[in-house]
Amino acid sequence: MKPTALITGASRGIGKAIAFRFAKEGYSLIINCNKSADALMTLKEELVAKYHIPVLASVGNVGDYTYIQQLFEEIQKEFGGVDIVVNNAGISHIGLLSDMTPEEWHNLMNINLSSAFYTSKLAIPYMLSKQQGKIINISSVWGNIGASCEVAYSASKGGLNSFTKALAKELAPSNIQVNAIACGCIDTEMNQCFSDEERLALIDEIPAGRFGLPEEVAALVHTLANESNYLTGQIITLDGGWC
Repeated sequence: MKPTALITGASRGIGKAIAFRFAKEGYSLIINCNKSADALMTLKEELVAKYHIPVLASVGNVGDYTYIQQLFEEIQKEFGGVDIVVNNAGISHIGLLSDMTPEEWHNLMNINLSSAFYTSKLAIPYMLSKQQGKIINISSVWGNIGASCEVAYSASKGGLNSFTKALAKELAPSNIQVNAIACGCIDTEMNQCFSDEERLALIDEIPAGRFGLPEEVAALVHTLANESNYLTGQIITLDGGWC
C-alpha cells in the first residue's frame, strides 16, 4: 500500500497542487483547510473520483492544538497513522511592524510555526513505530533573508527553518527525514495582492523571468517524500535564482 500523507492548507494554491500530485501517485490523503470548506470538499470529490484513493477532509485551524489533536484521532481511526506530513498552511501579513497588533502576531505565529510543532509532535510516535517517515515544511525565502514590511512572516519562516534543521538531527537516528522548501514568488492567491505593475517589477528581479508554479513546488515535495533517506535537515530554495 502507498503511504498516507497529511497536507495542511490544501484547499488552494501550493497545498492543492501537492494533494493532486500525491493523489496521482496513489497515496491516501488527509487534506485540511481553515476557512474554505466548500473548496476543500470539492477537492476531495475530485481526488476520489479521478484517482480512487481514500481522502479524509478536515476543516479547522492548524494553529489550535486542540483541533490538531482531534484531527489525529480521526487519522488514527481512518488510517492507523500518517507516514508523511506536509506543513503547508500559512498566512501572510504585509505592513509595518509598529502597526501590527499582538493578536495578529500570535495568530500568524500559531498558523505558520506552532502548527508544525503540533503536527510533528503527534505524527512522530507513529513514524517511530515504523522507523520511517517524512516531514516536509513549506517555508519562504523571507525566512532566509527577511523582508521589510513582512517582519512577522519572515520571523515565522525563519523559525520554521531552524525547527526543520533541529528536528532533522533529532529524528535522523530513527530514519525520519525533515526538510523544508524555501519558496520564492509562487503564482498563488497569496501573491494576488500585488498589482500588475508590482508583479512585473518582481519578475524583472527573478533570473528565471517568471513566478514559480504550485505544481513545481508539488513536484519537489513529492521528490523529498520519495528519494534519498540521507537527505535531511535541508532548506531547499526554490526561487528561480531570485535570492
